[in-house]
Amino acid sequence: MVEQAYTYAVGKRKTAVAQVRLYPDAGPIVVDEKLMEDAFPYSIWQQIINEPFTVTNTQGRFRVVAKVSGGGVNGRAGALRHGISRALSQVEDGRYRGELKKAGLLTRDSRVKERKKPGLKRARKAKQYTKR
Repeated sequence: MVEQAYTYAVGKRKTAVAQVRLYPDAGPIVVDEKLMEDAFPYSIWQQIINEPFTVTNTQGRFRVVAKVSGGGVNGRAGALRHGISRALSQVEDGRYRGELKKAGLLTRDSRVKERKKPGLKRARKAKQYTKR
């Protein structure tokens, strides 16, 4: 059995990491051995994941197999979008790179949760100051 060639990329968002394989044949998006519709039931998450294909006008031309670890559902969807974008940018000698870069899909969203500071309730929330 011959393994089909694919493009590999890693996408990240918050604490989620997505390992993405992009195959050059038509097929579904499979995340953690589940269809995307089952793993991400809300349409906004599916829209986020499909954004690289929408921007490059390549819906239905690629099959995606991905493993996602860490984070919540929003972070996982963002990591998957980042991974798909990075994989698409390598396909066909960087044919789609310009469009993806213009849409801001190749940049890793570096915003992460701020750590809790000592003496505070959360990262910045403190007890109310009493003057008397």
